[in-house]
Amino acid sequence: MATAVYKMGAGQPVRRITLLDELGKSPTSGLVRQQITNSSKYGLTVGSYRAEMLNLTEGGLKVVADGVSARDRTRAMFNLAIAHVDVFKQMYETYIDTRLPVQAVLVDKARELGIPEQDAVACVETFTVNAKYVGVLRSISGAERFITLDTLVEDYVKQDSSAKQETPRVSGTTSTPDTRTPAAPVSQAAGNDFDNVCFYITPIGSDDSDARRHADLFMGSLVEPALEEFGLTVVRADQIGEAGMITRQIIEYILHSKLVIADLSFHNPNVFYELALRHAVRKPIVQITRQADRLPFDIGQVRTVVIDTTDIYTLVPQLASYNAQIASQIRATLEEGTEVENPLSVFAPTFWAHLPSN
Repeated sequence: MATAVYKMGAGQPVRRITLLDELGKSPTSGLVRQQITNSSKYGLTVGSYRAEMLNLTEGGLKVVADGVSARDRTRAMFNLAIAHVDVFKQMYETYIDTRLPVQAVLVDKARELGIPEQDAVACVETFTVNAKYVGVLRSISGAERFITLDTLVEDYVKQDSSAKQETPRVSGTTSTPDTRTPAAPVSQAAGNDFDNVCFYITPIGSDDSDARRHADLFMGSLVEPALEEFGLTVVRADQIGEAGMITRQIIEYILHSKLVIADLSFHNPNVFYELALRHAVRKPIVQITRQADRLPFDIGQVRTVVIDTTDIYTLVPQLASYNAQIASQIRATLEEGTEVENPLSVFAPTFWAHLPSN
């Protein structure tokens, strides 16, 4: 939202209705209202979802404007995403210069700092994603560790004091070999309860192929751990039919499952076809992909968790933060009342595929 305000107004206030019209978004959309509210709460912009004008704060301008030094941009990002959120600031100060604790420890700390029981997990996930996004949580010596803001700023200045900081995609990051055995086939009876199912769209391939190893790894190390708190069972196409074949059962899972996680790695045509079917019914989707695969423009605009699978040494230390990023996206898309946005909903808002009730 802050970036859109800057691009349209060049740092000056913009009319809210004009901005949303330019973005192709409805002023009455619950998701749009949430974006404007959250942008304001983080201190990026000034103006509510009912305000006539939206404007950037001084800190927000430093985060998104052209020509800002890496030093100033980094400090502004840290201040808004971590320092100005009291619980995040206290958690960061507690674990600075240490490795990222397991989620249970962070959840206990959030409770200790006064976060209600029902919000503690979401708080920890958001804190982890923010710290990773800003750069104060990074992979060092085989583990993810919190570093000082001064260390982060010095690193950017050393790389190129005049270069702009590249903004990470709030999508995701990497993957690595897993020793778990592939999940057992899901029974027909269990699969029919679509309200308890997450269908995992992914390139599969033949046994021992790179695609199959990739699918097993992402499913066991990323998808399943991220879904644990939501009580959803993962179903993959090869568990209900022949790998590589799109069957009636698979289409039913795509259309009816409570959630779909789409792995866009390898640019597999079946995956893109199945993703389009899910778009048509406007149901919750979380996209993930390998960092090595550049996404096509239309679906690349949708928030995607990007996984850096360069090697095992870059992947393993970051698994906890990737799980947090995926879980955060799952929570957001399943949240009651959240509007599901995709290229169809944006560019063909009157098109909607309605499913017959069971």
